[in-house]
Amino acid sequence: MANELKGRETEKRDIERRTYIRESVNLFTLLTGILYGELDQRLEIREAIRNQLKKPVPSHVNWTFCFGGISFFLYIILAVTGVLLLMYYRPTTTDAYESVVIITNIVPYGWLIRGLHHWAANLMILMVILHMLRVFFYGAYKPPRDLNWVVGVLLLFLTLIFGFSGYLLPWNQVSYWATTVATDGAGAIPLIGDQLKYFVRGGPEVSQLTLTRFFALHVVILPAVTFILLFLHFGMLRKQGISGPL
Repeated sequence: MANELKGRETEKRDIERRTYIRESVNLFTLLTGILYGELDQRLEIREAIRNQLKKPVPSHVNWTFCFGGISFFLYIILAVTGVLLLMYYRPTTTDAYESVVIITNIVPYGWLIRGLHHWAANLMILMVILHMLRVFFYGAYKPPRDLNWVVGVLLLFLTLIFGFSGYLLPWNQVSYWATTVATDGAGAIPLIGDQLKYFVRGGPEVSQLTLTRFFALHVVILPAVTFILLFLHFGMLRKQGISGPL
């Protein structure tokens, strides 16, 4: 009797699994049909995609020209994993560290999402620096691309600020004291040092207000500014094209 009930439950689960797969395929087919059916008749989507994919690439372009694209790809990974982490992270001094532990050890695949976010952040900083070096040594910063170079420099600074602001969010000993040392360094700047340190911390010490400011900077302010600058960066790149050979 027990084996019979177990067999029925297994069969039921198999039916539910096949039904889920069938419904997923049907939904994908429906969405694909809409994209390449009704919408394509009105917007010519396939023609637009075909024109982009067949765009000729200059003969002097080599693998070093991929650093910018890799940086953007890593930024997309950071945005997606960051949204997923936001679903469990709590930006308070009492709960931040505990929420990170829960994400890493309890949430399904939380360790993977956090690991992807961590390594993508480090790799993005490296790729952006390599991209800037490639542009500099190729002389691609010269007119008429000088304005795009300025936007790229601003994006480099934003990338570094992304890393600095995100470093405090786990609220462990390493992040706390690293932020303390870094803001103390800012306080050594002549004339404006003390005011700058107080502004960054939100007070005389690294505290809840500091964590709140860094959190707001990391998940709201920086992404918004970065989106605007990326739009300008890509727009000028599409207008001016890829720079010439050395």
